[in-house]
Amino acid sequence: MTEKLLPDQIDFNGPFPRLSRRLRLGVVGGGRISQTQAMAARLSDRWEVVAGALSSDAERAKARGAEWYFDEDRSYVSFEEMAKAETARADGVDAVMITTPNHMHFPAAQAFMEQGIDVICDKPLTNETAEADALVAATAQSGRVFAVGYAMSCYPMIRQAREIVAAGTLGKINQIHVEFMQDWMTPEDVGDAPHVKWRLDPKISGPTSCVGDIGTHAAHLAQFVSGLRMTNLRAEFHVCGSPKPLEDTVFMSTCYEGEVPGTLMATRLAPGNRGGLRLRIFGSDGGLEWDMEQAEHLKLNIFGQPDQILTRGHGHGISHATERFVRTGRGFPEGLIEAWANLYTEFAMAVAARRDGIQAPEGWLGYPTVSEGAAGVHFVDASVQSNAADGKWVSITGA
Repeated sequence: MTEKLLPDQIDFNGPFPRLSRRLRLGVVGGGRISQTQAMAARLSDRWEVVAGALSSDAERAKARGAEWYFDEDRSYVSFEEMAKAETARADGVDAVMITTPNHMHFPAAQAFMEQGIDVICDKPLTNETAEADALVAATAQSGRVFAVGYAMSCYPMIRQAREIVAAGTLGKINQIHVEFMQDWMTPEDVGDAPHVKWRLDPKISGPTSCVGDIGTHAAHLAQFVSGLRMTNLRAEFHVCGSPKPLEDTVFMSTCYEGEVPGTLMATRLAPGNRGGLRLRIFGSDGGLEWDMEQAEHLKLNIFGQPDQILTRGHGHGISHATERFVRTGRGFPEGLIEAWANLYTEFAMAVAARRDGIQAPEGWLGYPTVSEGAAGVHFVDASVQSNAADGKWVSITGA
């Protein structure tokens, strides 16, 4: 008899339920982001990280696996080997995180999907629209859970902002502005660092660098909160610092459903900005603003009334749905690791519900899906086309 993970009675309006056991998570790719995500998965208290393909070199894979406290026979040299071996184990992984460089996302995700293992993949989902669409189709056909690492959508105050917009508090949306400003590519010799080289290599990173890496976060966040799909864009790529084979800066005009205009800017050469992801949405009755460097706060203005600053915590205007993502009391800060943990919490709920045959009500989970990941790839493709056409307006396919 298949083990049951979720309780028989679930209060879908209350906190996320406790599982009957922690789920088993595998790792493909051993870079810094994998360590961040593993930390967050453990923080969710719903995952234990038990296996991985951390290097294609056998000795290095063994050594890295020991650092992660894996049993020796669960350190693999390829994701293909790992997918098959873990499927054959009674205690095999329930899901896998894919944190490789971009060009390996598709084959790795495909390998685990074919073995019936649920997937959470870093963004951009793939480097090619055809590959992204293939993963969407494979997910629909298999019924598996496929999440994408748009963790910024899992900050509590972003979930609160989404509720405010959906409730019509801002009235008819008439402008959407989003930007992601970083400064870590400012030094002239930054391209010599190993973790930077692949991000500037078109064979690995794909046709973009800044757009695919952080521009996709900005585009996803704007659509996630507003509830409006981005339909068209015009883009200009720039290299503002030392010479590079791919852009380090992009400026865009954007258009959303209902002909709602907007702007999107992203750069890695803005000294003084580290996590400068900022969102502004304005409507006929009011506006809201959020800044990731001040992620605990959400500014809400109803025209003609005093500004409101909502803060993460329990009560005081924070909805019950948002409180599910709060771990500490008001005034005790939470940040990016907790946002990642929220993503891994929802991913765990989705995996458990699928395994138990439970159809969760609409709106219970808001984790970014494979379809949203594919939308990000189509966004990148449209931006490349527009830039190549000297900033011409381009429709986003699939929008």
